[in-house]
Amino acid sequence: MDAIPPSPSPASSVLETSPRSASLTRATSETEVTIRLDLDGTGQVRAETGIGFFDHMLTALGRHALFDLDIVAKGDLHVDFHHTVEDVGIVLGQLILRTVGDKRGIGRYGQALVPMDEALVEAAIDLSGRATLGWQVAFTRPKIGEMDTELFEEFFRALSGNGLFALHLIQRAGRNDHHIAEGCFKATARALRMAVEPDPRQRGLIPSTKGSLAG
Repeated sequence: MDAIPPSPSPASSVLETSPRSASLTRATSETEVTIRLDLDGTGQVRAETGIGFFDHMLTALGRHALFDLDIVAKGDLHVDFHHTVEDVGIVLGQLILRTVGDKRGIGRYGQALVPMDEALVEAAIDLSGRATLGWQVAFTRPKIGEMDTELFEEFFRALSGNGLFALHLIQRAGRNDHHIAEGCFKATARALRMAVEPDPRQRGLIPSTKGSLAG
């Protein structure tokens, strides 16, 4: 794939926005990523990153979170997949942060324990305004398809770091790396769905005793 013409620094632009949906483009000398996110979707996903297994995982993420996602990424895949995977995480995290707004009236917390055949993965999320990744996942081989397994941690670190939320992923069981990776994405999806869901008992309040979840 041809390299993207260099730009002096990362540039981001919001293409459109509504209360719970937005689009964002980020362009650097390494990648150009455009994502549209609708938190109140039905799980419709288009993922075109040039990395087949990553597209498969992003599709699972949107489907099980019931987010509508449109993801198009063009990156320096001739170098490696790191920049593309990380930058998709950056943009998607920024969009989650943007679309939850001040977090008024949502659940804030989410958790899921998801089996994928012999694998079992737990995800817990707090939309706290503070970025944390707890990663207790171990892969036994360096690649799944053409994708480096070390890049899964990089994706979730970029996602939580730019979304300003705490994300803990814990592998409870599993031998098959494909199943473990898929469990991570599906558990994260279910936990995100719970965390961003409107809670009618909150009655429009911010779910914090501080009155703010801005960090």
